[in-house]
Amino acid sequence: MTDTVIAITLLWIFVFIYAVAASIDFGAGFWSMIYISRPQTEVTNIANRYLSPSWEVTNVFIVLIVVALVSFFPGATYTLGTVLLLPGSLVLLLLMFRSAFMVFSHSLEGFRKLLSIVSGITGLFIPALIIAVLPISQGGFIQTVNGAERLLMRKLFASPSTYTYIAFALGSTLFLSSLLLADYSKVSEKSAAYSIYRKGALAAGPISLLSAILILVAMKFSSPWLYTNLIRHSAWLIASIAAFTVGYITLLIGKPRLSVVSAIVQYLLASYAYGASHMPYIVYPTVTIQSGFTHPETFRALFASYIVGFLILAPGFIYFWRMFMKDRRYLKQQ
Repeated sequence: MTDTVIAITLLWIFVFIYAVAASIDFGAGFWSMIYISRPQTEVTNIANRYLSPSWEVTNVFIVLIVVALVSFFPGATYTLGTVLLLPGSLVLLLLMFRSAFMVFSHSLEGFRKLLSIVSGITGLFIPALIIAVLPISQGGFIQTVNGAERLLMRKLFASPSTYTYIAFALGSTLFLSSLLLADYSKVSEKSAAYSIYRKGALAAGPISLLSAILILVAMKFSSPWLYTNLIRHSAWLIASIAAFTVGYITLLIGKPRLSVVSAIVQYLLASYAYGASHMPYIVYPTVTIQSGFTHPETFRALFASYIVGFLILAPGFIYFWRMFMKDRRYLKQQ
């Protein structure tokens, strides 16, 4: 593997982890808002119990993604930083707004309903804005005037392709979050919450799959170069659909933990197919992994520091997960 491939693979890993973790995090906020008026089911309590320790950990990967992009691909940072200034700023403002409310959610008892509403609404808007990066990176929405690049916002949000991605982001957010919360409810022995989250996952799963298919259909016309490359990687897409089928069946028979694992494998396979098809472009057709890459010596030093940092952080993440999903005192709020 070349240095550029190693760098983009590491960045892809950070993006994938954040995409899955953030989808569950944002979706949990939405479910907390939806079921706040049904305290007897404990659905909102389960969602808040998940959100309480997880949202801080999820935000760590935002920092990792930005730092990795800036340090490994400074040539791409200028283009992405310029064209994503407005949508990126909106995402940061919503994240700051949501995080501020999450910080005070346990100390302001009288405003708990308002806090859930804020968490739920921003939990849908943030993934819808973040995923707009994908159609932008596929080309056709950036205009260069006198050497300066700018995003064609009107064209972007007039494109049907953009809305297929937004539908996919929302469907995936609701699917992954309800799936994990169903598992979390079962481990916590909250049968009513488990039943509700299971039904939510069964409903959202086909929506996420259908929206992914619509992305392919729209891509054939909006980004034929990427569509052609994806067809070459169709085996990975077929494997992804197979993983979704396994996950859906295991959920039907009451095995949410296996379903969560299958869903993560599903998204892993599909994201690999998309990433491999997108190569070598970071932003089509102007920025490639070669043109945006940092100096090789700088990369090697940075890569070594990332490995050391990962070795330090990984045990902490594993320990956090084991406590979060297996500690009976926390699961039962003792």
